[in-house]
Amino acid sequence: MTTLAKGTDLRLGVVRGISYGMYGEPERFVPQVRRLGAGLVRVYVYWSQIEPRPNRFTFDVVDALFEQLDGTEEVWVTVCSSSTWATRTPTTLLPPSPAKSLKRYQKFLRRLVEHCAGRVHYWQCDNEPSDNAMLWAGTAEEYVRQLAVLHGVVRETDPAAAVVLGGAPFLLPMYPPESHERRFFDVLLRTGGDHFDLFDVHLYGPATAIPEHVETVRGLMREYGYEKPVVVGEYNGPWPALFQDAMAVLAGPANAAGEGGRPAERAAMVELYERRDTLPPTLRMFMSGCEPELERKRYRIACREIVMRNLLAFSAGVRRTVLWNLAPEAPGFANPLSMMDIMFRTFALMDFAGHELAVRHPSADAFELVARALAGAEAVRRVDVPDRADQYLFEVDRPGRGPLLVTWLDRDPFTGEDEPDVELDLPWSEPSAHAVDALGATPAAEVLAGRVRLPVGVTPVFVTRSEGS
Repeated sequence: MTTLAKGTDLRLGVVRGISYGMYGEPERFVPQVRRLGAGLVRVYVYWSQIEPRPNRFTFDVVDALFEQLDGTEEVWVTVCSSSTWATRTPTTLLPPSPAKSLKRYQKFLRRLVEHCAGRVHYWQCDNEPSDNAMLWAGTAEEYVRQLAVLHGVVRETDPAAAVVLGGAPFLLPMYPPESHERRFFDVLLRTGGDHFDLFDVHLYGPATAIPEHVETVRGLMREYGYEKPVVVGEYNGPWPALFQDAMAVLAGPANAAGEGGRPAERAAMVELYERRDTLPPTLRMFMSGCEPELERKRYRIACREIVMRNLLAFSAGVRRTVLWNLAPEAPGFANPLSMMDIMFRTFALMDFAGHELAVRHPSADAFELVARALAGAEAVRRVDVPDRADQYLFEVDRPGRGPLLVTWLDRDPFTGEDEPDVELDLPWSEPSAHAVDALGATPAAEVLAGRVRLPVGVTPVFVTRSEGS
């Protein structure tokens, strides 16, 4: 069994969303992901899709995915225990819950894994199970029992595939030991260590904290005497949670939703939009119909964040990152008067034109830039820069492709672009250099006496020996 399926290279991936094939015929999306340079696709599959009625199995949704593959991709399937008849909480989508019968669950999994054997590289047992409000309507102990069943089926049926522990929420490394999330994952790690191969942590917190957060979750495993490789099943930025002034305003709608449900949430969001002009720009840029200049600024921040988060995760020893997410769940899928919309809508790389995924946002270009720059890369190392504590500098090992440096200055995500660039002088062994930044601009790079000199600011810059290398 290999825990990382395609050798030693680093890979960037994309999550399609949470509802592939749930709101209509499964659409074609893998060619679009491939054009982005991604080498991994992650999809959700629900018990309700595969076995809608007892002993009636249908594999249309996974077959629609497999028909789009060309064999170069890795496939990550998150299997959700959601059923109208087989689980404690009847549902087709969310929240997943414990199976009424583990034997039934095992039979469902065996049929699914047998059908997909050799074509799925990573099997994940549900997602962020410590979220009992939406993503797992059960206890930690019940989750571990189902994790053990999935692990056993995969080992028996497709032993080359790896089993991924349900994703750890981005706040897990920051929560105190007595918090619900930490206590939940303590149970998973203490009792479930023999039943998974990869630990999935979601990186939505401040980008600068990524190395610390990766090391923290490794430490959580070491407390129980083992350490599994860490993968990143979700990441992205920016979003309102990164800005204190934005979250201070959103506390009202969030409290309304918690106390009064959807009607109260909707009323609070209507009131929020009515006073949009008085809100901080760090919140307005996430609202539907925001000012064009703020939207452009948000996309510039997103382009930087995609590059930064990948370089920081890979330099911390992670070898697989998966961006959330590719596109809206379905054409026209939007609900501006909801917390989910204002928090997560802007993460999408693409959108629909009619019923086809054909609209690329600027963040898609940044993803493609970093994916293609890191294609074939085997390692990313951070380089200490004397007398420049604010500089991030990374060397990328790309066998056969020549050297790659990536660098930027640590500045405020929202206001940092207003500060002037700084001329930096870096070691460089090639006779020429080409620079391109995360926004697609090409700053001048001058090579002299084994050094390269170029302007650097908050926007990450890639330095190679020639254009396109």
